Amino acid sequence: MAAAKLLSLNGIFCVYKPKGTTSAHNLNELKQKLLKEAGLKEHGKRRKQTLKLGHGGTLDSTASGVLVVGIGDGTKMLGTMLSGSKEYSVIGELGKETDTLDDSGTVTEEKPYDHITRKDLEKVLKTFTGNIMQVPPLFSALKKDGKRLSCLVREGAEVQEKPARQVTVYGLSITDFQPPLFTLDIECGGGFYVRSLIRDIGKALSSCAYVKELIRTKQGPFTLEEHALREDSWSIEQVAQSLQEHSHLLTAEPAAKRLKTEEREPARE
Repeated sequence: MAAAKLLSLNGIFCVYKPKGTTSAHNLNELKQKLLKEAGLKEHGKRRKQTLKLGHGGTLDSTASGVLVVGIGDGTKMLGTMLSGSKEYSVIGELGKETDTLDDSGTVTEEKPYDHITRKDLEKVLKTFTGNIMQVPPLFSALKKDGKRLSCLVREGAEVQEKPARQVTVYGLSITDFQPPLFTLDIECGGGFYVRSLIRDIGKALSSCAYVKELIRTKQGPFTLEEHALREDSWSIEQVAQSLQEHSHLLTAEPAAKRLKTEEREPARE
């Protein structure tokens, strides 16, 4: 009965990914928990999967928040999540930069930050709103010759940065400023890296900066507070209920957003 119900589920829902775990690990934990409840076992990698699950965009292991999940035929819909809008709350720290651009890395540079005021930061943020060019971090899920850049870097290989590419920032605002720490709310499009943004903000302020804490608060129509299933709610019944209650969100999500800037010209885990 439970097995039949699990294998009949199709659609998209979202879970909470805690800090310190990869998106792939989080997804696998969910999958194993559902399969165990249903009394099912996963087939080997070369055979057809017992349960199809996928996520709609990698969230850094050092970050927490919304991870959108597709189940059954819902995995075919995840492409819209990759290109759709996302919202983050990020705490940046001025005066330091790390090799990973977040708090998991080693400090590679330190610079003074006492000259920076809230007005300076507000002024700089305007240059990072709209369609902007951004260089992705070396420590990322992007690949070279089929291998992740982050893996190549950790293996000691010489890796060139990927060229700058256009990304879109729909909204960017300061929610707290207590140097060296500052907190921003960000709404952006696909392919955007918050770590790169904080690095670039630090440089624009004649200093440096890295991500101290990052939370994805929304992806597509799914919000952390309203829709994300915590691990203690990972059950077949809860997933089924979430799929049913939130199915209307997918049709309500606009196909394209408009920039919250004067340009208003639309442009990726």
